[in-house]
Parts: sequence; C-alpha cells; structure tokens
Amino acid sequence: MRRSVAEITYEDYQTYPSRSSIGTFVAIAIVVLASFVVHIYTYQLFSADVRSLENEIASLRTQISALTESLKDFNYTTFGNISLSQLYLDVKDSVVLIRGASSYHSVAGSGFVLNYSGQLVICTNYHVVEDTDSLSVTFSNGSAYAAHVLGTDPYVDFAVLAVDGAPVTQFHSLPIVSSSLLNVGEMVIALGNPYELVGSMTTGIVSQLGRAIPETLTGGYAIANVIQISAPINPGNSGGPLLNSKGQVVGMTFAIIENSTGVGFAIPSDTILREISWLVNGDQYPHSWIGILGRDMTYELSEELGTEATYGWDIVDIIAFSPASRADLRVHDIILAINETQIVNGDALSSYLEDFTMPDQTITILVERDRSALSIPLTLGTRPPPD
Repeated sequence: MRRSVAEITYEDYQTYPSRSSIGTFVAIAIVVLASFVVHIYTYQLFSADVRSLENEIASLRTQISALTESLKDFNYTTFGNISLSQLYLDVKDSVVLIRGASSYHSVAGSGFVLNYSGQLVICTNYHVVEDTDSLSVTFSNGSAYAAHVLGTDPYVDFAVLAVDGAPVTQFHSLPIVSSSLLNVGEMVIALGNPYELVGSMTTGIVSQLGRAIPETLTGGYAIANVIQISAPINPGNSGGPLLNSKGQVVGMTFAIIENSTGVGFAIPSDTILREISWLVNGDQYPHSWIGILGRDMTYELSEELGTEATYGWDIVDIIAFSPASRADLRVHDIILAINETQIVNGDALSSYLEDFTMPDQTITILVERDRSALSIPLTLGTRPPPD
C-alpha cells in the first residue's frame, strides 16, 4: 500500500540514500581505485629496481668469488711484482758469516760469494778483517772453513778473501751489476748477520747517491760515492750484499749513523767492479790525489768570504809538495768544476775523482779566485798509504 509523504518516518528516510551520499561513495571509490593503480605502478617500478639490484649483487658475488680464488695463491711477502720470499730463497746461500780473531779482539761480520773470472771469492769490508790473526767463513748450511785475505783497500773499506779447502758446491755466487743504474727511491734489500743473527734480510729504498763518508780507517780521507739507504742494518751486517729487486749486487753495506733509524750506507758495486782485479792479485788500488783540505760552500760562507759563489768547495789548506801545491792552487780558491763537470760540494769532488780519474792524469780545475774565474791544469798524484 502506497504511503503518503507524511507517513514516512525518520528511520525510513535513513534507508534511502541521497544524491550527495552517492556522490561521496563514488568519490571514495575513485580515490581507492587511483591509490590501487599507483601502488601497482610503484610496485612494478620497485620490482624493476629490485631485479637490477639482484643482478648487480650476483655480479658482485661472482667478482668476490674470483678474487677469493686468486688470493689463495697470493704471497703476502710481495713488494709490487716482487716476491721477497722467493728472492730470499734464491740468494740466502750466497751470504756467509765471517769470524775473525786476534790476541786482543774478535769480530763477526758478513760477506758474499762472487765469481771473478772463474775464481770464487768472498767480498767483505776491510774493517771486518782488519788486524785479525785468523779468519773463518761459515756458509748458510753451517759448514765452516778457514779463510785468508787476498787483498784489501782501506780507502773504500773493501776486502777480498779466499776460503781454504771448501768444495765448489759450497759456493753460490751472486750476480753483480753497475750501481750507476740505481736511482733514488728504488727498493733495495740488505742481507747479513746483524749481532750474528745469521741470514737476516731487511728492505728499504735508496735514500741518496754520491755521499762521501769520512772514515778513520782511511787517515781522514772520505769514502766516496757512497749509497745512502733506509734498509735497517746493524753491527754484523758489515760486508753483506745490497741487492736490487732482481737479486743483483748493487753495493756492500758497511756503516750506519750511530743512534739513527733508517740511515745506513753501502759501498757501490762500481767500486767493487773497479777494484776486484787488483785486490784478487794482492795489489793496492791507486787512488787519485790532489792534496787539499776544504769545506762546502754555503750562502753564509759566501757572504763571509765576499764571493758570489754559493756552491763548490772552498780550499782551506794545501799539503806541501802535493799536486795542488805544484799547480799553484791557493787557500780560498773555490773549486767550481773539474773537466767541465760541476762540483757542488765535497761529496761531488770526491766522487768525481774516484769514478773518473786515475793518478798521473791531467785535469782542468775551474776555480773562483778574487771574484774571477780561472782554469788551472793539475796532474793528479797517488794518495799516500793510510796512517
């Protein structure tokens, strides 16, 4: 039965949705649907990122796996492409322990085997064998034999020994190359017996080249053209080989600055190569001699002397009857060059004379005297025997 509008109650009204309610419902449905679409789109984008990330992770895992495999064969004692462990195994049998004794002292040092024209000899420092009455050489396998000196040169702290009665199989000679090939910053390896800790190896770099080191054994003459190294060396290392990264001899360790860390010195292999033929035969190597004493030029000394030269070597004394006295060199002549080679300081002077001259050779010395440059010819003499 149809009812009139007046008969419709409030409850009945609530059961009939209005137009505004339908609009609201539609709006909400649209928002929900839009939100759902956005989530679907976002999910698709996120899934693509996840797949890309998963691919990257898989690639990274493959790389890590390959790196892990390569590390199984990695030698943690490498330096660049050099296996220090393998180098040590290659050279350790060439290094020997040298013991010397006399009635008032004993000494222990190092040495190494060198093959000179088929003659197997031991190279070491002069100060290791100085004033000894008996010598022995102990090889890396513990076998020891008596030894004797073939020749020495105190001016460069170098000695050559022969081993008595040792079979040829005991000798493992080291290759030797010119130290002129060295550059500052190159790696070097020192082997020896510091404090009789046999077969010790240390590494470092070439800190500087062409040093001149004063040595009491030489009567005050400097040992020229010395290699400065950072490889730690100690008493007992004396006479041991200094090697390059190929295991070749480039020097022989001989000195440290007392109470220093990382300041050691080695005789260059060029000195060994130059002198060994003399020492093996028991001869004395002749060293060039000018007969002067001097000091390095500095800015302050230049100001004091009233000269324009801030480099070179200032002559402070001339030995009587020496080549310098015969050539009319004078006190406070400043040596600037020899044979057109610049002389920066006393190290450069000593190194040039040692490497490029011989006694009786005539050289041309450029000096500054009273603010004028003079070229003075000088015939070199032979250095007197050590005191």
